[in-house]
This record gives sequence, structure tokens and C-alpha cells, in this order.
Amino acid sequence: MNDGGQVLVTGATGYIGGRLVPELLSAGYRVRVLARHPERISSRDWADDVEVFAGDATARPDLRRALEGVDVAYYLIHALGSGPGFAERDRSTARRFAVVAREAGVRRIVYLGGLHPDAERLSPHLESRREVEEILLDSGVPTIVLRAAVILGSGSASFEMMRYLTERLPAMIAPRWINNRIQPIAVRDVLRYLVGAASIPPEVSRGFDVGGPDVLTYREMMQRYAAAAGLRPRIIRAVPVLTPRLASLWVGLVTPVPPAIARPLVGSLVHEVVAREHDIAQHVPDPPEGLIDFDRAVELALARIRDLDVRTSWVSASTPGAPSDPLPEDPDWAGGSLLVDDRSIEVDTTREALWTVIEGIGGAHGWYSWHLGWVARGLLDRLFGGPGLRRGRRHPQHLAPGDALDWWRVEKVVPGELLRLRAEMRLPGLAWLELSVEGEPGDRPTFRQRAVFSPQGLPGQLYWWAISPFHGIVFGGMQRNIARAAKEHGAGRRGG
Repeated sequence: MNDGGQVLVTGATGYIGGRLVPELLSAGYRVRVLARHPERISSRDWADDVEVFAGDATARPDLRRALEGVDVAYYLIHALGSGPGFAERDRSTARRFAVVAREAGVRRIVYLGGLHPDAERLSPHLESRREVEEILLDSGVPTIVLRAAVILGSGSASFEMMRYLTERLPAMIAPRWINNRIQPIAVRDVLRYLVGAASIPPEVSRGFDVGGPDVLTYREMMQRYAAAAGLRPRIIRAVPVLTPRLASLWVGLVTPVPPAIARPLVGSLVHEVVAREHDIAQHVPDPPEGLIDFDRAVELALARIRDLDVRTSWVSASTPGAPSDPLPEDPDWAGGSLLVDDRSIEVDTTREALWTVIEGIGGAHGWYSWHLGWVARGLLDRLFGGPGLRRGRRHPQHLAPGDALDWWRVEKVVPGELLRLRAEMRLPGLAWLELSVEGEPGDRPTFRQRAVFSPQGLPGQLYWWAISPFHGIVFGGMQRNIARAAKEHGAGRRGG
């Protein structure tokens, strides 16, 4: 394999970054990733093929280490859905990256921005993307900006928003922007352009509009999605009264995409976003079979979903505002006292059957106990801006560090032994839930459930007092499901 040079990918745990890394490796590049949570890289198929730098793109020392010796740097960072002040955070992070990249002698920056019209007042989200684009182009480092509109691919926030709206609403009232023209692009074509941008000559420093072969209204996209998914045509009525804010709240109720992320996505759809040029083809030629059209892109995405092969998703990123502190391993943790509810029981089954029950918790399987109570807790969390139960899980049987699991984030997995979840729901403190298999091999295993909470003030103490009974409910539900799994396992052995 030819050595294509050293590249740095920021945002490698995100939707695009996680798919770009293996494409760059296949193209012969040596890849380095900068990640705030490097443990989330460990479960990726390509983890052993890249150099992982633990650090934060907002910290100059971390950037200096990561950018040293780099030829091409991919800037895939944005503060989408991070609340008020996101634009300033985007600006300051981009400026810092631009300065350090120039000082480190980086030969090329590649940025994936948003397709936007000229001579219009842009939505805050698109305006922020435009500002970042200008900062990087003015950095003194040759920069390629790829501007894309709706990206079609399994797990894309834009695609999932369209998918759930279409599937869940056979009839709907929609904002006027549903009739605006959009030029979507398949994620495979986005990745091809991103990889190709690394080898564009250094004298080229500019932005390029990228889009697929179809220009459609959002209404047409929904109807064509319905046809591809085998659904009846949707009844859609456009009204002038739904503002982007109201529309984003509506999207947040109907789809898994929370309002904090839906709002900038909806705000972008207020504009018609159609490519004004196709100059990128001069440097990254179109494939012989042409760019992937809308219907084919939907077909590919649905196949990934059916085959449980969604490699990255918008939920790969943490919920904005959610805690990210790992569980303190030191019992005398200096950050404050930890409240612990610890329960265990010896169970009459195999370690393998017990682990299957543990790893299968959440998502479509539910929490094995008092389903109505968990649904109510999820709805309450959504009302306060948390993820609730909307995210589900990436795979019905298997979990990996960094996976979203309803209102939890998988923090640690030791296969066959330990599953640790960190709460991303709205709480007056930090919370973790550990489910583990203990005991000596050959003996009957012990199931252990450990809930840990670091309260914030009196509200945190009161919350722990109120929520403690739920720990027993979860534990009881797990016991019942373990017993059921034990019977099925025993029947399987007898049948065998």
C-alpha cells in the first residue's frame, strides 16, 4: 500500500468522522484521530489501525500534539445543538484550530460545511457554518470546504428526521418550507469527496458546492421515501404559521431527534439549498456510473437499517449538556460523596445466558420491569430537554463503549463480565448503573446491580431518596428475565 501521508481526523466518534476514517485507511493514508473520549474508538473495526490522541480540540496543547507532523487535517467539529452561544464556540474553536494548524506546518485543511444560498439572511446554524468556512479559508493553510445540504445515509440526523416523520405520520400539517428545493447527497458521495479533497493541489484553496443528481422539495423527498419504504403516499398540508421553533418542537415529539438538534436542522430547511456549481468534478471526477440518486441512497440506507449494519449515527455524539465524567474508580473520590445502591443474587443459569440478558437491556427489549413507569420517566426527561427513550440502541444484542442506550451512554463494556452505563438524562447530579456477572467459572454465577449517584446539593439528595425504589424494580425485572433465559437455555440443552 502506498503511503498517502499523515492525516488527522477530528470528530472521529461522530457520524461522518467515524465513516471517513476507514475510507482514508483504504486509500493508503496514515490516520491519526483526536478524541475527547478515546475509549469510544476502541470498539471500532479500525481502532488498531489508527493513532489515537486523547484530547480536546478547544485546548491548544492538545491540538499542538495532534497536529505535529500532519499533512492533511480534517475539521469535522461543530457545536450543533449545544444551546445558546454555540456560534461563538464554533468561531473560537475554528480560530484556534486554524492558528495551530498554520504553526504546525499542516499542508491542507478539509472542512465539511453547509450548503447555503447567497444574499440571504441565513439561519443561525448555516451562518455559523459559513463563518467557520471563512475562518479556515483565511487561516493561511490551503483549505478545501465542501458544502453539503441534506446527507442521505443510515444514522444521519437529517435522514433520520425525514424517515421518522414519514413513517410515523400518514397525514401531517407542515411548514411552508416543505415546498423549498433541496439538493440532497448520499453519504457515500460525501465520503468520496472528502477523501479526494486530501490530494487536491495546494494552490487550490476554496469552497465547493456538492450535491447529488436530484433537486427535490422536502415534500417530494418524503413521498419518495414513503414509496421506497413501501408506505402509502403521505397527506401533507403546508401552513404559514409554523415557525422553525414550533416546527422543531413538533419534530422533537415525533422523531428521535431532540429539539436542540432539530431546531438548527429545521432552520436550515427554511432556505432553498441547491448547488450553484459542480467545480469539484475538476479535482474529484464523478464515478463512471454517476452520483447516487435519491431513491438509490434511500434504498442503501434502509438496507443498512434492516441488516443492523448502521456503523455510525447522530447519537454517536453525546447529548448536548449531558455529563461526560467517567465513574470515579477511587472510593475516596475528591469530587464528593457517592451514594450507592448495591444488590446481588446467585442465579441458576450459565454465565453466557446471564450476560445475554444484561447486554440486551433497553431499546426494544425495554428495562424488563414496570414498562409504564419507564415510559413515563422517559417522557418526563424529554419535557426537560433530555433524550428520554427516543434513541433506543444501535444493535439489539450487542453494545460497545460510546453507544447510546435510551437515556444512558455506554461507558464501559467487559464482554461477559461488566456493563457500565452513564446517565445522560436531566438529573441533579451524576449517575451510573453497573450490571455485572461475578463468581468463579464453573460455579453458578452471581448477578450484581450497582447504582451510583453523585448528588448536587439538596435537590440531588432528595432525588436519590425518591428514585431509590426504582432500583429494586429494575433488579426484580432483571431477575425475572434471567430466570426466563435460564429456562430457555435449559430447554435448549435438553433439546440438543
